[in-house]
Amino acid sequence: MAHSLSAKKRVKQNAKRRTINRARKSQIKTQIKHFDSAISSGDVETASEQYRLVVQKLDKTAATSTMHKRTVARQKSRLATKLNSLKAKKD
Repeated sequence: MAHSLSAKKRVKQNAKRRTINRARKSQIKTQIKHFDSAISSGDVETASEQYRLVVQKLDKTAATSTMHKRTVARQKSRLATKLNSLKAKKD
């Protein structure tokens, strides 16, 4: 248990940041699920729109250091690969 005032404050700050970070990561996971469902349905337009939204969320999360920028880059790359393979199948 924290004894000093600064340690008590740090515990409060950590709890607050943890909730914010969890919410952001949850939003990203939800957005990725929407993207995956659009990919599995085979709709290129919907998948492209969902990809744009996922990338937007990921970039905002990387800017706030909730997730590392390279982790975000890797996820965006993998999602883009899925989208491009869907587009290649449709052509």
